Amino acid sequence: MVGAKAVTSSSTSPRLAQQRSGVSSVILSPPFYQVSCCGPVSCTCCRHSRWPPLTESPCSRLFYILLHVGASAVCCLLLSRTVVERVWGKARGIQMPSGLCAHLFGHSHCPVLSGSGAVYRVCAGTATFHLLQAVLLVHLHSPTSLRAQLHNSFWVLKLLFLLGLCAVAFCIPDEHLFPVWHYIGICGGFTFILLQLVLITAFAHSWNKNWQTGAAQDCRWFLAVLLTTLGFYSMAGVAAVLLFRHYTHPAACLLNKMLLSLHLCFCGLLSFLSIAPCIRLKQPRSGLLQASIISCYIMYLTFSALSSRPPESVILQGQNHTLCLPGLSKMEPEIPNASLAVLSAGIMYACVLFACNEASYLAEVFGPLWMVKVYSYEFQTPSLCFCCLESVEPEKGQRGGTARPADQDTSPALPAQAQQLSYSYSAFHFVFFLASLYVMVTLTNWSSYEGAELEKTFTMGSWATFWVKVASCWACVLLYLGLLLAPLCWSPTQEPQPLPIVRQHCHASVSPDNKHPI
Repeated sequence: MVGAKAVTSSSTSPRLAQQRSGVSSVILSPPFYQVSCCGPVSCTCCRHSRWPPLTESPCSRLFYILLHVGASAVCCLLLSRTVVERVWGKARGIQMPSGLCAHLFGHSHCPVLSGSGAVYRVCAGTATFHLLQAVLLVHLHSPTSLRAQLHNSFWVLKLLFLLGLCAVAFCIPDEHLFPVWHYIGICGGFTFILLQLVLITAFAHSWNKNWQTGAAQDCRWFLAVLLTTLGFYSMAGVAAVLLFRHYTHPAACLLNKMLLSLHLCFCGLLSFLSIAPCIRLKQPRSGLLQASIISCYIMYLTFSALSSRPPESVILQGQNHTLCLPGLSKMEPEIPNASLAVLSAGIMYACVLFACNEASYLAEVFGPLWMVKVYSYEFQTPSLCFCCLESVEPEKGQRGGTARPADQDTSPALPAQAQQLSYSYSAFHFVFFLASLYVMVTLTNWSSYEGAELEKTFTMGSWATFWVKVASCWACVLLYLGLLLAPLCWSPTQEPQPLPIVRQHCHASVSPDNKHPI
């Protein structure tokens, strides 16, 4: 890229060098690396000189997010019947050339290069790409090691490798791909849903604990808790009213009415238990803020489920009406609303990206058992950046004080923060592996993948997708209930202490001299 800069010092030679001044940086002088970014250079060097500086950690995550967004967009285009008909002019999909098909498979029955088969193959390539990196980066704790370069560098080569994996997947016959990869996708999709539920409940608990800590000290924090709680309950209430108005009908939609009523009862039950005296005796900081966040998430899952179910057709006044979908009027046949489909897909993908980034951070902070330890973390001081945990010096025996293997050797002159990863590289790629499978089965209607089309996935829906969303909502309720009721079964123990964490505040910078936030 023209204008890319390499960090150099006064004594830097034209060869590959390494500079360590607070954080690790790789210095590359040859023009080939500056132009193509193919070699062992971080993405911070592959930027224009007038662009604002980026650190290596968020820049690498941004590149992987763009790769995943691009792969998902390609899947949507290949699944869209409209795009295939208008671009290629073929209503039955894109066929592989007969000569190439005969050379690869020995017969003329070629796999279709569009539709659900194409989505399975592209997602198989992206999932394999992230799974291989997750395996190679296991037990990596130093950003200056050689294995860390695999995550932060070689962008063009990794893009070519990803394209090669997708190309190989298109050479696999349908009878060998679908039976195995379908069940792998179902298992990976359900695992990713459970991961999302853990993250959203941990998010609600962290926010509530942080601000409740401030509310006990300052009335301004109490006012912030009150206004935020009222805001979330208002959004949940407005969502419930809109769902009753647009997804129910007096003459039909009995299932929708029962589901909405049941989920509203869940919201009321969770709110009551969050402030019940027996719960607050074991969890003094339990409150309505976390219950309001979960209530909003329950309403979102309800909206996602109702928008994913097939419509009902009934005869009213001698006319056939399509009900249980948002329409222009109750007296007119209701039609699927594309804007609601785009909204549902956008929220779903935002949750996917949030899960991929947050899970990798928590895995680095708390270790392999982060799904359990994150709920016991206690904040010492309140902060508006409630999603970031406080900086605590590592205890003896923790990662900051343990010896590194040979491939993780770092200079003693480096500050402690420069020797630690801001997030777990291996967990980051493993969650993206699960996210690729989740996107695959979501776009292809989970179990009913045959004949899946993008125009019907988020507008007409399927019963398989509907019940998956409903089950996700019920699993969220059960998880939150377990977090509230589980302490009642424990014997009295001493108060939990903050865990050793070596990550700084979101809005604080670290001085390399004194190693304290400034």
